[in-house]
Amino acid sequence: MVSEGYSNVRGGLAGRGRSWIGWQFVGPFMAVFALVFLAPIAYSIYLSLFRTRLIGGTSFVGADNYLDVLQDPQFWSAFGRVALFLVVQVPIMLFLALLVALAIDSGRLYGTAFFRISVFLPYAVPAVVATLMWGFMYGARFGLIGNINEAFGLSLPDPLSPDLVLASIGNIVTWEFVGYNMLILYSALKVVNPSLYEAAALDGAGQLRIIWAIKLPALRGALVIATIFSIIGSFQLFNEPSILKTIAPNSVTTYFTPNFYAYSLSFAGQQFNYSATVAIVMGIITMIVAYIVQLRGMRKAV
Repeated sequence: MVSEGYSNVRGGLAGRGRSWIGWQFVGPFMAVFALVFLAPIAYSIYLSLFRTRLIGGTSFVGADNYLDVLQDPQFWSAFGRVALFLVVQVPIMLFLALLVALAIDSGRLYGTAFFRISVFLPYAVPAVVATLMWGFMYGARFGLIGNINEAFGLSLPDPLSPDLVLASIGNIVTWEFVGYNMLILYSALKVVNPSLYEAAALDGAGQLRIIWAIKLPALRGALVIATIFSIIGSFQLFNEPSILKTIAPNSVTTYFTPNFYAYSLSFAGQQFNYSATVAIVMGIITMIVAYIVQLRGMRKAV
């Protein structure tokens, strides 16, 4: 009995020791995670509950800032713009990435390695550099569009006009991220068992049938992940419009996207409390939409 009790105590101490060893490994990550992720969110929530006035100073207003955001026409204009961007640009980008991934995986493409690197290379270009490069090519006076108009006597529409600037931004983002999404989809295709292709070929299935019956089902999980990343990126759209505003100030407003609106409120309008509220509301909307897409994707996968 004594030895049995001793072994139980010893086992309990050993279990605690192992748990503490685990925390020693996880602890540094948790500390950094709390510092760079949880702390800014908590501080933003704290800021959103207050309002600073020139007369009266800072006062607690509770949910008033959130009610103001929900009634703010500029916020909803920005949200509608990124929602339109999401509905149009993301399917086009993912469709192109899917085509490229299937073409590379087919093994019938000449120079596969060079083609794969060439498609992925734009993702390695910083967003600032890519936007500046495309912005100058879009220029109707001194850029590529202007040179083409002058050389051939044409009058091509200005890509940076108010009516076309969102489509121009969509082209930049597509150029940047097709390669990134292609890599996600291509990686998913590489883990498919080759025996499935051999069995399908023996049964007389052609390439289109193999794509439809084997490759596309295998890509479902990767497509859900790529879609979620693209949704988050669309709602966080900031770099491209903020840089293009210096090139086309009349086409890109200070509330062009929700993130750009929050940035303008904070750094140009000194409305830190309201800016934090806009950021939190957009974060909640992004989380809800991404979660719904994930649930639908998992349900179809089952």
